[in-house]
Amino acid sequence: MTKYKYNNKLTAYTRFKTREVKVGTVGIGGDNPIRVQSMTTADTMDTDKSVAETISLIKAGCEIVRLTAPSKKDAENLAVIKAQLKEKGYSVPLVADIHFTPNAAEVAAHIVEKVRVNPGNYADKKQFKDYEYTDESYQEELERISRKFTPLVLKCKANGVAMRIGTNHGSLSDRILSRYGDTPHGMVESAMEFIRVCRENDYHDIVLSMKASNTLVMVQAYRLLNATMIKEGMNYPLHLGVTEAGDGEDGRIKSAVGIGALLEDGLGDTIRVSLTESAEAEIPVAQTLVGRYKDRVGHDAISEIKNYHINPFEYKRRDTKPVLNIGGGNVPVVITDFALKKEIKPASLFALGYHYSVPLDKWNITDKACDYVFAYKTEVPFEIPGTLGIIYEYDTWLIHKHKQRVYPFLNAKQYLEGVELHKELNIVYVTINDLSIALVNQLKKDSHVVLMLDTYNIHGLAEQRYMFNYLLEHKVKTPAVIGRAYGDLTEEQLQLYAATDMGGLLVDGLGDGVFIAAENCGSDQFINDTAFGILQATRTRISKTEYISCPSCGRTLFDLQETTAKIRSKTNHLKGLKIGIMGCIVNGPGEMADADYGYVGTGKGKITLYKEKEVVKKNIPEEYALQELIELIKEHGDWVDSK
Repeated sequence: MTKYKYNNKLTAYTRFKTREVKVGTVGIGGDNPIRVQSMTTADTMDTDKSVAETISLIKAGCEIVRLTAPSKKDAENLAVIKAQLKEKGYSVPLVADIHFTPNAAEVAAHIVEKVRVNPGNYADKKQFKDYEYTDESYQEELERISRKFTPLVLKCKANGVAMRIGTNHGSLSDRILSRYGDTPHGMVESAMEFIRVCRENDYHDIVLSMKASNTLVMVQAYRLLNATMIKEGMNYPLHLGVTEAGDGEDGRIKSAVGIGALLEDGLGDTIRVSLTESAEAEIPVAQTLVGRYKDRVGHDAISEIKNYHINPFEYKRRDTKPVLNIGGGNVPVVITDFALKKEIKPASLFALGYHYSVPLDKWNITDKACDYVFAYKTEVPFEIPGTLGIIYEYDTWLIHKHKQRVYPFLNAKQYLEGVELHKELNIVYVTINDLSIALVNQLKKDSHVVLMLDTYNIHGLAEQRYMFNYLLEHKVKTPAVIGRAYGDLTEEQLQLYAATDMGGLLVDGLGDGVFIAAENCGSDQFINDTAFGILQATRTRISKTEYISCPSCGRTLFDLQETTAKIRSKTNHLKGLKIGIMGCIVNGPGEMADADYGYVGTGKGKITLYKEKEVVKKNIPEEYALQELIELIKEHGDWVDSK
């Protein structure tokens, strides 16, 4: 287990203790609560708008406010903004967001409480070129970086100003990519180079981040960073965030998968949820995410994992044998809970992606059609679609076992007693107390069983992780579905909680399906969409177009919310396609990471289009850019007409 150590414990919730860093009067890390922050969207040179937005964020609950400083002039205007805030009675710590402009950072270090720098573009230029380095030539590069970065370090140290060293997956320098590859390891090394310069100058007021739009990369990079710090005797606070998460359901679920997975392990001292919405909308989402951990300590005890069979720094799906369409090389399934339904009609399946046409007497099946319905004891009295299976509790199944695609749900005790089973698929419900050598031995002999792993522990992700590790320890290759029950939550709470609880397992390759039992938490369609959204956010099952869109900031050259909505309205039928929508070149080709197509602001009213990381069409007038994007997608054979 020690080779994978990145937090305190895998099965007991405790915050990883970091050193305290003061950002003005606000403490990050140490014994402080997890802080919530956000960023203004106004041009920093527009003092009135910047002040008004900052005040709105403070009133929403934001504890630290970041503003972009793309030039020396913008950095200087932070003093004016700060003075006006003070006049109005506000003393929130301000952060200057720096890209490409060291001179702006050095100006800001005399004004604000914290400076954010991105190692990928502070001392390097990105040209997407490969370089070959010897150890000696690479050392020369490190010395060059030290010369360029040290002046800012010394200014921050002298002025008592904190710094965030914020690595972004999409803006790793050509130097890092050439040396370490496009990997979480490269992200960590990018930050460590800057951290070592800080330490050489005895400066320690630093906070670290490892942001990515890909949740798997983001989670792995943060874990690897913390593991590296543990090895080197460091404990700097972590700022968590999924960059370019998007808007609406997608942005919330994606943020919860990445941020939540780390919070579950006690990592994270401050967070920012990056939504392509108004900045104030980010705050309640962030507060909901961190609010779950106020009372997490003291949960029901979970046995310690002595031999961890999961590499938390690399994605590898758990090896299982397929049972029908579950496990093996199949995408994770979605099982929908209809246990509380008193009656199930064809119309009931409409919310689950199955649309029945009475005149044609046929089913139309959408990309978000669930795979199974857990009907419990309620009969399904009609001919079901050919891609759907019905699961009944065991005694009810005995009544309907003669029907096609009808399967039993039984507990571990029934299973071990040797009751009659279906010849193709049986769902066996298992909690942590059911794990035993007898169960292991029976599962190894049975090729027609899928486990439903459930937990009632408040620290449920860790308990289910233990269960998966138990199966790995005993070389059990039976597929396993992640089951979680929720009750009396708002729709947003359900999204965030389920995405955290299930997503944190799926990013580690654990889980051959999801089952959300949610009572009084939203409509059937909402719950079904949430399940598919979690699989999409973890990149384990793609059911729709993915939009990698940044939140607005002062650098943004067009209305991101409006533009994202327009692009979505024309392209949301392109299943599996990834489209990056970036407000400026800073969040351009690099930040889009693995997008198939990019739509990037490169001037007022001007858009540049990308195919992956290559510029295809430059400086298109904004009014024609969407149609040009559609034509570009068609040229490369990725367009299909909507139905």
